[in-house]
Amino acid sequence: MKVHEKIRLIRESKAWSQEEMAEKLAMSVSGYSKIERGETKGYIPKLEQIAEVFDMDLMELLSFGERHLYLISDNNNHSGTIINSSTELAFENQKLHLIISHRDEIIDHLKQEIAYLKVMLDPHTRVET
Repeated sequence: MKVHEKIRLIRESKAWSQEEMAEKLAMSVSGYSKIERGETKGYIPKLEQIAEVFDMDLMELLSFGERHLYLISDNNNHSGTIINSSTELAFENQKLHLIISHRDEIIDHLKQEIAYLKVMLDPHTRVET
């Protein structure tokens, strides 16, 4: 989907007329309609202004309606998780940050488990803690 199509789609989803958009952007209706028809190149300052009117940032405007898939791969067993939204990606990112921030605790816990398993296998084994 091209940028001018996204702009029209977002405007229509808000039930705004081209006249209302032109007024919000302080431009003529014919000038604004040319943007929606793709007859005018969208210069960055104008696109930023349109995004602001839609209460979104420029990247949201440019990526509106696009579907992104992210694959989070586990290199150990060659499997992965497919994520299809930025919300899910943010959640996975947050989980990974928590794991990283607690890695020393996790490592200590795993060492204790290993020591316990060694004792279970051979009760005469001396385990350092």
